Amino acid sequence: MGTFKSQLPTPNSQLPLNKPLILGVTGASGLIYAIRAVKYLLAADYQIELVASKSTYMVFQAEDQIRLPSEPEEQADFWRELAGVPTAGKLRCHRWGDVGANIASGSYRTQGMIIMPCSMSTVGKLANGLSGDLLERAADVQLKEGRKLVIVPRETPFSLIHLRNLTALAEAGAAIVPACPAWYHKPQSIDDLVDFVVARALDRLDIDCIPINRWKTDS
Repeated sequence: MGTFKSQLPTPNSQLPLNKPLILGVTGASGLIYAIRAVKYLLAADYQIELVASKSTYMVFQAEDQIRLPSEPEEQADFWRELAGVPTAGKLRCHRWGDVGANIASGSYRTQGMIIMPCSMSTVGKLANGLSGDLLERAADVQLKEGRKLVIVPRETPFSLIHLRNLTALAEAGAAIVPACPAWYHKPQSIDDLVDFVVARALDRLDIDCIPINRWKTDS
């Protein structure tokens, strides 16, 4: 009788050294936050799974007068061009309605998800367990799997409904990082302000790849 050999991989032998990070982009104003995130993550050789909501296409047209391609391959080139990172890292884009994509499943392991910028419509749906597209489904998966989910809302002022929905997400385990830049780092440009917010959001995922001036004391 032959010796049985297990077909199961040894622990972690089949896992990538860096699990992919999901970047969700919604139709909230402030798409520059997503562009800068793509720039620094790719430059640092991270693997990004990117999904933009349906309304993102309209906001890109309204804010920047440019068209976001619908095909994933073209969209990846589009984001790389905007971010100025043509080759580094790994970037895979998904159609907003492709709920059968890998990031829709809890068995697809990631290091978490960041939604930046995040609309109040998306916040409301996630807070109530609703997932009508791939972005919302991927975020719901992070919560149910106990993985990190970072919400970067770009809205002001917050209504009581907004605050209650954000509170519900925080209670479910999400980190809420409003797009509120600081001033102690002495920003000299809009990019400095944007990069500070992106860096603080990535801090919640233990990612430090943006050269910002952090708080320092004289001692």
